[in-house]
Amino acid sequence: RSVYDGEEHGRFMEKLEARIRNHDREIEKMCNFHYQGFVDSITELLKVRGEAQKLKNQVTDTNRKLQNEGKELIIAMEELKQCRLQQRNISATVDKLTLCLPVLEMYSKLREQMKSKRHYPALKTLEHLEHTYLPQVSHYRFCKIMVDNIPKLREEIKEVSMSDLKDFLESIRKHSDKIGETAMKQAQQQRNLDNIVSQHPRISSGKKSKKEVCASSDLEVKNTSPMSEQDSGILDVEDEDEDEEVPGAQDLVDFSPVYRCLHIYSVLGARETFENYYRKQRRKQARLVLQPPSNMHETLDGYRKYFNQIVGFFVVEDHILHTTQGLVNRAYIDELWEMALSKTIAALRTHSSYCSDPSLVLDLKNLIVLFADTLQGYGFPVNQLFDMLLEIQDQYSETLLKKWSGVFRNILDSDNYSPIPVTNEEVYKKIVGQFPFQDAELEKQPFPKKFPFSEFVPKVYNQIKEFIYACLKFSEDLHLSSTEVDDMIRKSTNLLLTRTLSNCLQNVIKRKNVGLTELVQIIINTTHLEKSCKFLEEFITNITNVLPETVHTTKLYGTTTFKDARHAAEEEIYTNLNQKIDQFLQLADYDWMAMEPGSKASDYLVDLIGFLRSTFAVFTHLPGDVDVHSTMSGKVAQTACMSACKHLSTSLMQLLLEAEVRQLTLGALQQFNLDVEECER
Repeated sequence: RSVYDGEEHGRFMEKLEARIRNHDREIEKMCNFHYQGFVDSITELLKVRGEAQKLKNQVTDTNRKLQNEGKELIIAMEELKQCRLQQRNISATVDKLTLCLPVLEMYSKLREQMKSKRHYPALKTLEHLEHTYLPQVSHYRFCKIMVDNIPKLREEIKEVSMSDLKDFLESIRKHSDKIGETAMKQAQQQRNLDNIVSQHPRISSGKKSKKEVCASSDLEVKNTSPMSEQDSGILDVEDEDEDEEVPGAQDLVDFSPVYRCLHIYSVLGARETFENYYRKQRRKQARLVLQPPSNMHETLDGYRKYFNQIVGFFVVEDHILHTTQGLVNRAYIDELWEMALSKTIAALRTHSSYCSDPSLVLDLKNLIVLFADTLQGYGFPVNQLFDMLLEIQDQYSETLLKKWSGVFRNILDSDNYSPIPVTNEEVYKKIVGQFPFQDAELEKQPFPKKFPFSEFVPKVYNQIKEFIYACLKFSEDLHLSSTEVDDMIRKSTNLLLTRTLSNCLQNVIKRKNVGLTELVQIIINTTHLEKSCKFLEEFITNITNVLPETVHTTKLYGTTTFKDARHAAEEEIYTNLNQKIDQFLQLADYDWMAMEPGSKASDYLVDLIGFLRSTFAVFTHLPGDVDVHSTMSGKVAQTACMSACKHLSTSLMQLLLEAEVRQLTLGALQQFNLDVEECER
C-alpha cells in the first residue's frame, strides 16, 4: 500500500525483478538436481499411457457387453416396479373395501329388515351403522348419501311401528269380547275348582293358584319371530269344549306390536309421546266399550257381551301394566277403573230396571258376580258392584212378587173350592208330603176320604217355599253372612205374604158371583195356611242356619195375612147373605089395603127362610177336622145368623115404615104379623 501511495514505484519494481530472478535460479537449481528423476518419470508415464489405453478399450468393450446384457433386466425391473405399484394399490383397495363392505352389508341388512318389517332390529342395525361403521368411511360419497338417509329411515320406522300399534289397538278393540269371554271362563273354572277343593281339600296339593296360572300363560314376548310383526295382535283360538282347559286370556293376544313400538320410541327418545298416545287411544276405547247397547236389557247375551268387552279391556291393560315398565301405571289403571265402575253401575241400574223376568235378573246377578270375581282376580276393587247387587236384589224381589202374583192368581182361579178327595194311601201321603197336615181322626178313617182344605192350600204352600228358594238363589255368592241372607229372605217372604198373596186372596173374596160355599172353603183354607206358618219359619231356619230367637231376626207375618183374609171372607159371607135377603125382600108385595089376612106366611118369606136354611146347612156339614171346623164354622154360622136376622128385622121394619105407605088396614097388619111369626119360628 505504501508502494502505491509513495513515489518509489521504479525501485520497487527493480527489487521485485531481482527477487524473481533469484527464485528462477533456485528453481533451475532444483530442476537440475531432479532432472533425471523427471526423465525417468516421463518414461514411466509413457508406458502407463499405453497400458491405460488398453484398459480403456477393455472397459469400453465390457461396458458395451454389459449394456447389451442389462437391457432385459431393465425391462424386467420396470415390470417389477409396475407390479409392486399395482400390488400396493390393490392392498390399499382391499383395506378400503374391508372398511366399506361391513357398512354396505349393514345397510343391506337394514334394508332387508325394513322389507321384512322387523323394525326394532332395523333400528338397532341403524344405530350400529351410524355410530360404529359410517365414521370409519365418512369421506366416501355413498356414505354421505347413507348419512343423509338415516333420519328418513328413522322416521319411516317410527311411522310403520305406529301403524302396527294402531292395527293392534283396532284389533283388540274388536276382539275385547273374545278376550273377556275367555277370562271369565277361566274365572268360572277357577271358582269351580275352588268349590271342588273346598269339598275335597286333599285334591288341592297339585293345583296352581290363579295368579300362577296367569303367570305361566303369559307370552314370551321378547323373543318374537320376524314374521310376528305382521300379526294383527289376536291369535286364532278355536271354540273349545266345556271339558277342555280354557286358554289363558293372555294366550289370545300377541302383544309384540306394543313392545316393539315402545322399544322403538324409547330408542328414538320419544317414549313420552308414545305413552301419551297409547293412553289417549285406550281412554277413547274405554269410553266406547263402556257405552252399553240400547237393547242390552232384552237378553242375557246383551249383558254378557257388554261385560266381556269390559273384562277384555282391563285384562289387556293389566297385562301391559305388568309386562312394560311405565307404559301404563297403577294410577292410570285405577283412574280408568273408577270411570268404568261408575259407568258400568249406572248402565246396569238403568237397564236392569227394564227387566221384568226374575230368571233373567237372577242370571244377570250370576253374570255380575262372575264379572266381579274375574276382575277381582286381576286386582281390581269390586265392592261397589256387590253393593249394587243388593240394589238389584230389591228389584229382583219385586219381579218375583209380580211373577208369584200371577202364580197365585192362577192357583186361586183354577181351584174348585171343595175338599180334596183321597182314594188311596199313595195320594194321601203325597198331599201330606206337600203340606204339613196331621189329623189322627182323618188318618183312622177308611178310604175314600177328604182333606178339609181344597187344592190351593198345598199349592200355595209349595209356591211360598219356591219363592223362598228363589230368594235364596239370589243371595248365593254375594259374600253375605247367614244372618243377612236370613233377614233378606224373611223380608221378601213377608212382602209376598202381606202384599201379593193377601191381595190375591182379597180379590178372590171380593169378586162378583163368589158363592157362600167358596167363601166358607176359603175360611177353612186360610186357617190351615195360618197354622203352616210355623213350618215356613222352620223351613227358612233350616236353609239359612239362623235360629229364630237370634236378635234382630224378622218374624213372618203370615198369621196376620191369613187372619185378615179369613175376616174378609167372613165379612163377605155376611154381606152376601144380606144382599140375598135384600133380593128376596124386593119380591115382597104387601097389599096394605087388604081387608083380610092370608092363611099363611108370604111366599117370598118362605122362599127366603128356605134359602137361609140350606145356606146354614153348608156350615153344619163341613167335612174334615170336626172339632176345629165345627167350632170355627159354628162361630161363623152364629155370627152370620145374627147378622141375617138383624138385617131381616131392620128391613121388615123399613117396609112397614116406608113413606109411601100412607095408610094400613088391620088385615094387612095381620098378614105382616104372620110373616114375622114365621121368622121367629
